[in-house]
Amino acid sequence: MANLSAISMLSEVDGALLVDKPAGLAAHDVERAIKAHFNLVKTGHGAMLDPGASGVFVMLLGDGTKLSQELLGADGVYEGKIRLGRVTDTCDCHGHVLSEQDAAAVTREALEAAAQEFRGDIYQTAPAFSAVRIAGRPEWEIVPSGKDAGEKLVHIYRFTITDYAAPFVSFTLSCTKGVSARALANDFGRQLGCGASLEELRRTKTGKFTLEGATSLMELMKLDAVGLKNLVIPVFEAGRR
Repeated sequence: MANLSAISMLSEVDGALLVDKPAGLAAHDVERAIKAHFNLVKTGHGAMLDPGASGVFVMLLGDGTKLSQELLGADGVYEGKIRLGRVTDTCDCHGHVLSEQDAAAVTREALEAAAQEFRGDIYQTAPAFSAVRIAGRPEWEIVPSGKDAGEKLVHIYRFTITDYAAPFVSFTLSCTKGVSARALANDFGRQLGCGASLEELRRTKTGKFTLEGATSLMELMKLDAVGLKNLVIPVFEAGRR
């Protein structure tokens, strides 16, 4: 817990903090944990990240919160893995299995052909449920995602198959705000005729901010006020395109 001098120091800090969010925690919970640990007064965030995903998450401090609307609309780049043959209620590996089948017969050529259908403008329906970890419990809990269940138009700049070792398909994804990688995995499996779910997802870039500049939540919690302040990107720099 920060002392009075640290509270005074951090109250004057404005800008962006790049966090390497761990899988299993909701982005809001990560923000709340850091805010409480350092007694921060005013915080916000950039583009959100699914509870089951890890990677770069932009937390905003003080006047940095004025950048929120701009950063919420940022494009994202991801690396991930899809499991063929398994369909779940959350469209990822943490949900309840709805169906399962052998997908060993799926070829690399079939994957490439299917991937072409998910580039450019596409319509998606966000998964109705998400898996989250509750503090103090080892298991994942299935909760309503709270997202609009209707179809929406999104844009995928790049969806590239990088490796295939059945039943796992590794990929990179570059897309606009609002794309659900879980929905993409589910739709990809439907296109292949075998079903699929998202196994792993890691965001490597959001807007201009990359994973290389992010600090893990665990390491952040070990810092004192000076250490945290040194990691904050000033507002003028964070907002510069």
